Amino acid sequence: MSDLYELLGVPRDAEADAIKKAYRKLARQLHPDVNPDPETQERFKEVSMAYEVLSDPQKRAAYDRGGDPFGGGMGGAGGFGQGAGFSFTDIMDAFFGGQGGGAGGGGRGPRPRVRRGQDALIRLEVELAEAAFGVTHELKVDTAIVCDACTGSGAAPGSKPVTCETCRGAGEVAQVQRSFLGEIRTLRPCAACRGFGTTIPEPCRECSGEGRVRSRRNLTVKIPAGVDEGTRVQLSGQGEVGPGGGPAGDLFVEIHVAPHKTFTRHGNDLHCTVSVPMTAAALGTTLTLPTLEGDLVEDGTDSDVEISFTLEVKPGTQSGTEQVLRARGVPGLRNTGRGDLIVTTVVETPGRLDARQEELLRELAEIRGEQTPDGSVQPTHKSVFGRLRDAFH
Repeated sequence: MSDLYELLGVPRDAEADAIKKAYRKLARQLHPDVNPDPETQERFKEVSMAYEVLSDPQKRAAYDRGGDPFGGGMGGAGGFGQGAGFSFTDIMDAFFGGQGGGAGGGGRGPRPRVRRGQDALIRLEVELAEAAFGVTHELKVDTAIVCDACTGSGAAPGSKPVTCETCRGAGEVAQVQRSFLGEIRTLRPCAACRGFGTTIPEPCRECSGEGRVRSRRNLTVKIPAGVDEGTRVQLSGQGEVGPGGGPAGDLFVEIHVAPHKTFTRHGNDLHCTVSVPMTAAALGTTLTLPTLEGDLVEDGTDSDVEISFTLEVKPGTQSGTEQVLRARGVPGLRNTGRGDLIVTTVVETPGRLDARQEELLRELAEIRGEQTPDGSVQPTHKSVFGRLRDAFH
């Protein structure tokens, strides 16, 4: 057989961790389940034998002195696969990255009955003004809560969970399989207790041993000012209570904003459109527009809230003109100021005229020299790519 250190590819003064790391790497490459080639299987046996010796301080010391680490000849009846010191733990580690179920390796242990609950999500529709300025809502929430009858233990009153007789509280049971490598010992969750390590002889009748029951409860949620469509408000510890009466998850309230009859929202800005007659656009006028704050005043008598404001339409205003009214939009979610209100003016051209109106308009057209306008042709606004293309020609 080759030198054991050469088989693992480590120097003779290698530390135990380096030897273990080298063996895991080779085991992943040479294991029969990965590579069934007979020559590879033979090499896997040699590598495993090398690791069995070099991972044991006494056997390694005997090997370094030139003696027989097995005391009866390596590869013989007392050698690999039959020696009392061989463990399959590190082969399991090589493939699963943790402690295997072999001798000397610990398992995962029993899993806890008490676990954190899941998060919950509900959707809440609010008005635009409520989303802008904040509101407090009363919600009805259907979630799991701690069972009052057993206070979360899952056991009927007067009883309690007991240690599992099958796994003796370990939550796992060992299974032994024989292979050409010897006995392979693995750990699996105990079927009798489902890995908990305890059983409940008398489950609570109210929760069937879960430690929690479903219930509808009232909850008050404060929606902060500035939330928008899809914003989620987190309420810590108001979600589902966990199994075994474990701590509750969080409740997320997802905001949906109802359409508004006057305003539309883009970011923190509000947009609205006003229509004015042709004569009003030409001569100028003033309009009274509602404020978004006015939606929060039920009877309109709250003197502290501005429910309307005056908009000036200047003489000669063209259709499509936009006026930006600063700080009349939606407050920022994190007190980052307030957006603007953009008012777009649409000029209405009369569709039907009586004889007198038509006479007056023709007289006006004659005075302005507009009886037979030739039309002013304007170039179409080019896109960004069009302007870039022209710039290089």
